[in-house]
Amino acid sequence: MIKIKYKYLLSIVILLFISCNQSKTSSISEEESESAKSIPHLKKQGNATELIVDDQPYTILGGELSNSTFTSIESMEPVWERLKTLNLNTVLAPVYWELIEPTEGEFDFKLLDDLIIKARNNDLKLVLLWFGSWKNSMSSHVPSWVKKNQEKYPRVKDDSGKSHEILTPFSNNNLQADLTAFKTLMQHIKEFDGNNHTVIMVQPENEIGMLPTARDYHPLANEKFKEDVPKELMDYLQKNERELVPEFYTIWNKNGLKINGTWEEVFGKGLHTDEIFMAWYFAQYTKQIIDSGKEIYPLPMFVNAALNRPNKNPGEYPSAGPLPHLMDVWKAGCSSVDMLSPDFYFPNIKYWCDLYARQNNTLFIPEHRFDNTVAAKALFTIGHYESLGFSPFSIEQIPSKPLQPKEEKLAKVYDIINQIKPILDINKGQNKIEGVLLDKDVKEVLLVFGDYEFKVSHTFNLGWEPNSSSENWEPSGAIIIQNDENEFFYAGFGVSLTFKNIKNPNLNTGILKAEKGYFKNGNWNVYQHLNGDQTHQGRHIRSFNDDVTIQRFTLYDYE
Repeated sequence: MIKIKYKYLLSIVILLFISCNQSKTSSISEEESESAKSIPHLKKQGNATELIVDDQPYTILGGELSNSTFTSIESMEPVWERLKTLNLNTVLAPVYWELIEPTEGEFDFKLLDDLIIKARNNDLKLVLLWFGSWKNSMSSHVPSWVKKNQEKYPRVKDDSGKSHEILTPFSNNNLQADLTAFKTLMQHIKEFDGNNHTVIMVQPENEIGMLPTARDYHPLANEKFKEDVPKELMDYLQKNERELVPEFYTIWNKNGLKINGTWEEVFGKGLHTDEIFMAWYFAQYTKQIIDSGKEIYPLPMFVNAALNRPNKNPGEYPSAGPLPHLMDVWKAGCSSVDMLSPDFYFPNIKYWCDLYARQNNTLFIPEHRFDNTVAAKALFTIGHYESLGFSPFSIEQIPSKPLQPKEEKLAKVYDIINQIKPILDINKGQNKIEGVLLDKDVKEVLLVFGDYEFKVSHTFNLGWEPNSSSENWEPSGAIIIQNDENEFFYAGFGVSLTFKNIKNPNLNTGILKAEKGYFKNGNWNVYQHLNGDQTHQGRHIRSFNDDVTIQRFTLYDYE
């Protein structure tokens, strides 16, 4: 009897052992599965590029914080809820070199870790902006031990020999100090966040540029200026001669397309050559920063530009940054950068985005003045350019007050973009997505989807809005997606669509079906069946300026 009980107990022990090991194996598999998710990266999708986060396409519905907000837990405390109210999924936030390495060789990441955890708990992703050697051209965020030791860490000099608070890119000491800090930062992000992917992209430096002269006149720079143009740049120019941006090619061509010589021998004398020279060495410096970080943890990395002001000379604007007329210099000198990105404080976003969409450059808008145009421009840039995303600056500017109209509209736009994201993902890079931006200057555009031409008009222009006669029109915008041969989605506001068949002009085109609705858990839900007054008895698909909406409609043709 006792023998049988022992056998029975032994069987139980064996079963428990097997069960525990199965449970442990299952737990390990789940952990391995989570950590096995690829780190954020860029991927080509058709003729577009998409950001992949946790193995899924990701569109940045972002906002950049004011420069000092992300520097304490207390400062951020009232901000998190507002960011969620604005329907952001991503926050662009600075990391100060002076805060993480206050004493040379001693790093402190506690604040950054706490802030990453807070972002993670609020279901927000982070794009970190490295305020290292340069921030808005200046070196204001380098540690005090760098600032105070000008002999070891030299600054640029203007043409009169005066020093400025800008580290010269020609100093190896400057580079090595920045490299050490950036490599340590990337190693820490990998260790602290490598399995969570809260941090999805990094911007090394910020709005690089030379002031108040077009180039640096430090003795180290002057020595380089007398040397021949580096072979790497000349090789790039010769290999890509037919594809160079016209602004740059014109300069090179005007001086005889020379393939060797000093900077002035190849490009001629003048501020334009000073700027090209400086751009090359800024790009080379940045490349080494990026290479060192990617070797440790290869997140996507981009550089941003303060745009050159019209009719201003280099040095009057931040000279030699990643500007559109210098794209080829930056592509050649900083080949490891994933994209060159414009910061917007000027009008005419289409003009500048068109320039930045050249040279196979992936478009991302990391910074835009937070004004009443941002909602329409988010729709336009994500639709027309299939950009990685959009981000107004100083997103938290009035955290203690109710949402202003411009904030409320942006929140609604971010919400509908997030809803239509599965449809965007499926059709990305297939010439089936368009974005429109309309205002008092551009009141109407024509778009083509397959057999159909869409006439897209601002509803103000049609006299349908209460203040249609006002000169102070608000921009309107929309994303339009061809989901099937005759089925389309419209997401936007202040826009009217009419249609015609351009393949067979003898046919009339009508609206077979129209619905206003929303996506929930990826499924389309009809809120209203339209086709009455809301479609002008079958003539238009439209929503007014105060009606941010998603509509699905089907077209048909008749004689």
